[in-house]
Amino acid sequence: MNRQKLKLLVHALVTFLLVAAGHSAQAPKAGGILNATLIEAPPSFSIHDEATISTVWPMMSCYNNLMLFDPLKKQESLDTIIPELAEKWSWQDGGKSLALSLRKDVKWHDGQPFTSKDVKHTFDTVRESEGVTAKLRVNPRKLWYDNVTSIDTPDPYAATFRLKRAQPSLLLMLASGYSPIYPAHVPVNELRSKCLGTGPFKLKEYRQGELIEMVKNPDYFVKGRPYLDGIRYTIIKERGTRYSALQAGRQDIPFIWEASKTIAQTTKRDVPQLVLAESSTNVNDHILVNFRRPLFKDPKIRMAITLAVDRKGYIQAARQGGAVIGGVMLPKPYGVWGLSEAEQTKVPGFGDPLKQKAEAKKLLAEAGFGPSKPLKLSVSTRAIPIYVDIASYIIDQFKQVGIEATLDQIETGVWHPKMTRGEFDVAVNTTGIGPDDPDANFYENFKCGSPRNYSAYCSEEIDSLIEKQSQTADEKKRQQIVQEIDKRLQLDGARLMLGWSKEYVVMWPYVKNLVPHQSIYNYGRMQEVWLDK
Repeated sequence: MNRQKLKLLVHALVTFLLVAAGHSAQAPKAGGILNATLIEAPPSFSIHDEATISTVWPMMSCYNNLMLFDPLKKQESLDTIIPELAEKWSWQDGGKSLALSLRKDVKWHDGQPFTSKDVKHTFDTVRESEGVTAKLRVNPRKLWYDNVTSIDTPDPYAATFRLKRAQPSLLLMLASGYSPIYPAHVPVNELRSKCLGTGPFKLKEYRQGELIEMVKNPDYFVKGRPYLDGIRYTIIKERGTRYSALQAGRQDIPFIWEASKTIAQTTKRDVPQLVLAESSTNVNDHILVNFRRPLFKDPKIRMAITLAVDRKGYIQAARQGGAVIGGVMLPKPYGVWGLSEAEQTKVPGFGDPLKQKAEAKKLLAEAGFGPSKPLKLSVSTRAIPIYVDIASYIIDQFKQVGIEATLDQIETGVWHPKMTRGEFDVAVNTTGIGPDDPDANFYENFKCGSPRNYSAYCSEEIDSLIEKQSQTADEKKRQQIVQEIDKRLQLDGARLMLGWSKEYVVMWPYVKNLVPHQSIYNYGRMQEVWLDK
C-alpha cells in the first residue's frame, strides 16, 4: 500500500471514530435517579382537582393524556401535538365530532387494561355529566369542556367527543398537562392521595412534606422509555436552601417557574458549569378584586387600584427583571394571541406612573376616601416567596396613593378553595394557562360561573364574544375578537393585569432532554429525560 493510500485510510478511520464517538456521546443512557425539587407539598395528587404547578409538575410523570405537546419542542402549537393514549384522531361532522382510535397495549399501574371506558369516565367526571356521582373537590377546568355534549365509546378502543359546535381549540386543551386520563376502576377521591396512572413512572413513596419518589414503570407502552430509573422530588421550602442544594450537586434540577432572574444568574455565576435555560411560563401575575363586595362594584375604586401600581416598577422590584408587560393573553413573541406592546401601553395602568398615581388619588377622593378616611384593604396571597414578593410591592404602591393594606398569607392547601369561595377583599395571584389558547384562558378564568373566575366578574356581552371567538375558524378574524376581549376585560377590571413571568431553569449539564416549554404545565412527563453520567 502506497503512502497516499495509507494516509487516506488513516484519515477515513479517524473520521469514522470521531463521528462514532460523537454519536455515542449523544445516545441516551438508561438508568439513574433524577433529583428534582419542589417548593411545597402538593395540595393533593389529583391534577384534575388542582390549579397549581405544585401538583402538575410531579404528577405528570404518573399519567398520560390522549395526546400531548412534544416534550422535545419548546414552542407549543397544533403542529407539535403527538399521540399518547390515542394513536390517531380525526374531525368529523364538520368539526363537531372528534373521533379517536386508542392504543390496545396500555395497562394501568395495577395491571388493569386501559380502554375507552377510562376516557369517558375522565371527561364525564370533569364535565360533571348527568348521572356521574363522583365529584372533584374543586373542578377548575370544568368549562374547558362546556362545548362537549357527550362522549361515545362504540368499542373498547374507540371514543368520539360530540360537540355543540366546531371548536379547534379542543385538541390544545386535551394536549395540556392539565388533561390526564384517570382510571375508571379507581374512585376519584382516592387519587387525591395516591397516583395510579398509565405513565412512565409509578409512585414508590410519599413522605408528607419531605419527599415524593417515583420509580420507572417497567410495563410502559413506549418501548425503551423512560430512560431514568426514577425521580426523587425533594420538598425544600426555603428558597436559599433550595439553590444551595442545587449548587452543591445534591439536586440536579430546581423547581421550575419559581426562580427569579437574579437568583438564576447568581447561581450560574457561582457555579459556571450549570446550564441556564430561559423561557416563557404562560403564567400571569395580577390583582383580583372581589366583585361580590359592594365596594368593588364601583368602577372608580377598581380603576384607582389599577392606576396605583407602576408596572415597570413591578417588573424590576417584584420580578427582578424576570417578567414582561402583557394583558390577559400571553404577549408576543412568547405567545400568539396577546396585544402588542404598543396596544398594551394604551391600557390604563400601563402608562406614566406619576400621572396615574395622581389620577388614582383623584378617583379615591371622588369615591369618598382620602387622608382623613383612607381606603383600608386586606391583601391575600399564597405563602410562597414569589407571591409574597409581588404582594409586598403592591402594598407599598397602594400606600403611595393613600390605600392602607395589610398582608394575609395563605397556605397552598387552602388557597384555591378559599379563592373559589370568594373569601378575600383583594388578592395578589398568579394564574398559569395550560396551553397558549383563548378558550383555555377565557372559559377557565373569565366566563360567568367558572370556578376559577375568582373575582366573580360576569358579563353576558363578554361571554357572547368568548363563544364567538371559539368557533371562528379564520385565525385573523379570531385574533381580532380575542384582542377586543383582552382590552375589554382589562378595562372592566376583571383581573388587574401586571405582567407575565419568565422562567429561568438552572440545571446541571448532564441532565439531557429536559426542554423548558412555552408553558410550564406541559413538559413534566419526563419519559425522554436522561442523565449523561
